Amino acid sequence: MKSPYFTPLVTLVLLLAMLGIGGAVYPGLLSVQVILNLLIDNAFLLVLAIGMSFVILSGGIDLSVGSVLALATMISAWLLHVAHWPPLAVIALVLLLGALFGGGMGAMIHYFKLQPFIVTLAGMFLARGLCYLISINSITIDDPLYLAMSQTQLGFLGGFVSPSALIALLMLGLAVFLAHFTAFGRGVYAIGGNEQSALMMGLPVARTKVLVYAFSGFCAALAGVLFSFYMLSGYGLHAQGTELDAIAAVVIGGTLLSGGYGYVAGALSGVLVLGTIQTLIAFDGTLSSWWTRIVIGALLFIFCVVQRLMAMGAARRAAA
Repeated sequence: MKSPYFTPLVTLVLLLAMLGIGGAVYPGLLSVQVILNLLIDNAFLLVLAIGMSFVILSGGIDLSVGSVLALATMISAWLLHVAHWPPLAVIALVLLLGALFGGGMGAMIHYFKLQPFIVTLAGMFLARGLCYLISINSITIDDPLYLAMSQTQLGFLGGFVSPSALIALLMLGLAVFLAHFTAFGRGVYAIGGNEQSALMMGLPVARTKVLVYAFSGFCAALAGVLFSFYMLSGYGLHAQGTELDAIAAVVIGGTLLSGGYGYVAGALSGVLVLGTIQTLIAFDGTLSSWWTRIVIGALLFIFCVVQRLMAMGAARRAAA
């Protein structure tokens, strides 16, 4: 691509424009705490988008992340409320199960040459169904550690952030390092660009693809833990459709759906754009919450068209 920073730059400009215009219309919008709330309320979505970024960069898709998030909340709530497990053991088990679930899907995709859409769709149904095997009702979480994580406020720039927001930012930093400064990250980009070429170069394609989906499952489980802190409950209906929000955030953040091009850090700007849209509609007070979906859908169409035009332009330049 001739201008690799074009799409992420557009996202950043869009975010600043939305905040600027929103701040002019609704003066309270630009207060420090309202801005920090964008991150607090969407910390779990940022973690989902981080895992989704790696999957999309590798040329795949993961539709199971929202259901894995819900399953993580259900397992956590049941183990804490019914089995009375120590909270740290619960968190460790949930993260391990998420990674194994994702890795299993990655292995099926690679070794059985199955389409990621179909495999992860099956994973979505499986994880959501397992939620209801645990309980068809919401399970309250009253563990002291979870309560502390839910209520703790960490001072920052005159406002506060939650521990979940801090965890999400640390996860973003780790993901950026993995994507841009490790052999694993270079392998992800190579596979997304052209898997056959990656094989011919001797890259560990099988291991990388399995690890990509394992990382996505890990991120989905971690998002489930953060969502448990936020909601203090486990429920099979949690996070319905959130996998689509994660995909939208990644695409709006500048990652090509065809794979091989994008920036993991763009997940943050994509999530903040989605959060800003929700906040603007909430500040207006007269619009239905469904306008959030309408605006996000329109933005997604625009970004997909821009990405396609960029790809076509790059192909014409290469042919010339």
